[in-house]
Amino acid sequence: MDDIIYGAPLGPRVLSAKPIDDYMLLIKFNNGEERIFDAKPLFIHNVFKPLQDKLFFDLVKVAYGTVEWPNDIDYCPDTLYSESIPVSNKDYDSIGFSAVAESQQIYNGKD
Repeated sequence: MDDIIYGAPLGPRVLSAKPIDDYMLLIKFNNGEERIFDAKPLFIHNVFKPLQDKLFFDLVKVAYGTVEWPNDIDYCPDTLYSESIPVSNKDYDSIGFSAVAESQQIYNGKD
């Protein structure tokens, strides 16, 4: 067991996640950033289909530095970070979560 491979440092990990409007999560990462993640694009994958039930989606919790739902549904924290957009409280207070989600699609090149 002397062949341990040391890799790059881990990316930001999830400290808290709150479900918000339209299947989005407001996520706080351990680097101090708050970001909004739109989960709707995940629905095309069978494993994430249960998230389309809003009551189920709202069962999100944080575990092991990422988000998870019942039935062993989780998502990579590095991808959560890279596919979300940074926001400040004033951003979503003034323009609303839907506008932030729209910005996320543009930010991620999905326009």
